[in-house]
Amino acid sequence: MLDIQTLRNDLAAVAVRLATRGYTLDAAKFEQMEGERKTIQTRTQELQAKRNSSSKLIGQAKAKGEDVSAIMAEVANLGDELKQLELRLGEAQHELNAFLAVIPNTPHESVPAGKSEADNLEVRKVGNVPKFDFEVKDHVSIGEGLGGLDFDTAAKISGARFSLLKGPLARLHRALAQFMLDTHTEQHGYTETYVPYLVNAASMRGTGQLPKFEADLFSVNAGAVYTAEDLEKIEERGKEEKRILEQEGRKVLLMSSKTEHKFYLIPTAEVPVTNIVRDEIVALEKLPLKFVAHTPCFRSEAGSYGRDTRGMIRQHQFDKVELVQIVHPEKSYEGLDELLGHAETILQKLELPYRVVKLCTGDMGFSAAMTYDIEVWLPAQNTYREISSCSNFEAFQARRMQARFRNAQGKPELLHTLNGSGLAVGRTLVAVLENYQQADGSVAIPEILRPYMGGMEKLSGQ
Repeated sequence: MLDIQTLRNDLAAVAVRLATRGYTLDAAKFEQMEGERKTIQTRTQELQAKRNSSSKLIGQAKAKGEDVSAIMAEVANLGDELKQLELRLGEAQHELNAFLAVIPNTPHESVPAGKSEADNLEVRKVGNVPKFDFEVKDHVSIGEGLGGLDFDTAAKISGARFSLLKGPLARLHRALAQFMLDTHTEQHGYTETYVPYLVNAASMRGTGQLPKFEADLFSVNAGAVYTAEDLEKIEERGKEEKRILEQEGRKVLLMSSKTEHKFYLIPTAEVPVTNIVRDEIVALEKLPLKFVAHTPCFRSEAGSYGRDTRGMIRQHQFDKVELVQIVHPEKSYEGLDELLGHAETILQKLELPYRVVKLCTGDMGFSAAMTYDIEVWLPAQNTYREISSCSNFEAFQARRMQARFRNAQGKPELLHTLNGSGLAVGRTLVAVLENYQQADGSVAIPEILRPYMGGMEKLSGQ
């Protein structure tokens, strides 16, 4: 969430910066809402001050034995008006917060301006693109040829955009995740975490997935899965928080809104890991906090139908090793460079060619102030494809989460948050299969992974 003081003091400049992202800030609406809030708050403060002074007059009059009925009647009238104003002030603040919640972060001044991925800036290329003296296969053909990749059975079990791995190929997938975790914990100083795969709405709001991107999420309701009609019935029955009742033979938990009684399947470990510091004040000497987590990730891929329908590139469920840093604001861009390097190390150890690109303003995610993508070479596509996205969110997420630290003066100050994939496990598997494929249909196992594979040097067809 943006700093409201910055909007109040420099609205035009914020609007210009957001325009580079393709976002049009409704400045007139903000000014109208802020003006109304300010008017109500000013009037509320005036009445509170008047009530306090009148209460003192009542005490003084009583001490003198004077009649206080007129003053007391006036105070009672003030109380009624105050209640109405305080109610309206709360509503105005809620409306303002809802307005702010869907405004993206402002890009760092060094982010290149642009509209799409075509305007991203290539920073560097690392490694040599392999050359083959035989017809290159994609990971689907390779995996099926090895007898370890089965999309038909996955579709029978779940539907489209799921995959089933088995045998040595499943082991290779596990080996990649274990190798990544070991590298980040033993060499890069991250603390391994095991986190919930279901989170509440507050966690999704904290990292910026809600309210704007609910269509991209999978959700379940506490106690049962409901249709839209069910939810309407629940809403009509009442909004009392944490009240359990029997509804049509099922126990359900009524919360204050339709969103609040939902659990969400995590789209990335960024959500639960970053929310570790939600509503916390971290001691200065504990910074930076560095966490790593291996989790499945669940995404509806809303609006992406027709894209990457073949294979494992775009799935409803995939695994990822996620890196998160919680840092001092003065250290966040130093932290971003470090985190990026940690993610790159995995590809370097696997000897996979890749490139790093700096995303332009129009291609960055909602919460990011700056993002670098790492793209790995996929021979079958003859191009680089994203395998990691490393971002600095500055105070944007921390403000939503109220994640703070005590500065050198002992005062609470917002933290900066960063994260990046280190790496997406499925896409790394795809890159290994395609870059290490052999003419006979086998796949050489990268040397760094062989200890995780019981010394196995290649995958052969079954």
